[in-house]
Amino acid sequence: MTLRKFGLVFLLVAVTVTLAYAQRYRFRGRFTPSFDQNEPPATEFIFARWHYGTGRFGGGGWVHDYPTAEEHILQIMKEATGINVERVSYKIVELGSPEIFQYPFSYVSEPGEMNLTDEEVLNLRQYINRGGFVMIDDFGGQGNEQLEMEMFRRNLLRTFPDRDMFLLDENHPLLRNFYDIDNLNTVHPMTGVKSIFYGYPDGRGGLSMVICFNNDVGDFWEFIDYPRYPVKPSAEALKLGINFVMYAMTH
Repeated sequence: MTLRKFGLVFLLVAVTVTLAYAQRYRFRGRFTPSFDQNEPPATEFIFARWHYGTGRFGGGGWVHDYPTAEEHILQIMKEATGINVERVSYKIVELGSPEIFQYPFSYVSEPGEMNLTDEEVLNLRQYINRGGFVMIDDFGGQGNEQLEMEMFRRNLLRTFPDRDMFLLDENHPLLRNFYDIDNLNTVHPMTGVKSIFYGYPDGRGGLSMVICFNNDVGDFWEFIDYPRYPVKPSAEALKLGINFVMYAMTH
């Protein structure tokens, strides 16, 4: 094959792959990919992943590990608990939409990219006031952990100016409601930095959020069937996820 013919074949393959990708992952804007929506079955629990407003930097982190992370944690949940749930019981939900109030548990990836609109801030405030629970995940991996936390905290202060996160200790009921998790000695899967877990008050003496700082629990979920990370922290990440869901459904 001549170099010219090889280049033409390579170009055709590249175009085909690009078109296939674009068909599956339609884009809303420059930084925000709109992945195919899943229509979950009518199960007792739906894993809601929030799509939220972002600023100049990044913008695609909200969808990291989707949908494999959801499918793996939901499969384990189906097998290990009494919750009526299926492997495909997940959905992408717009934070600015009233639809968020249909789901008591929600998941946020890459909170350091958040630059919430006023409508999203209002919805977040109402979601917490109505008893919703949010898992905040995927900080770090690029050395920007503190900046990401500061960006996320700004959004929290806009939501509840009189509240702040607090360090979650190992005696909290969140760690005892299904699996008995003895400690929080976990590390970020990619950097090995020690993770820190924070809680966020719901105004009634309980939690409205768990904030997995210096961690990427969803990454552990995604690669649980692939030998990328050690078995023990991967299993602990699954247990944490199930405990978080149980807390959201019982408190």
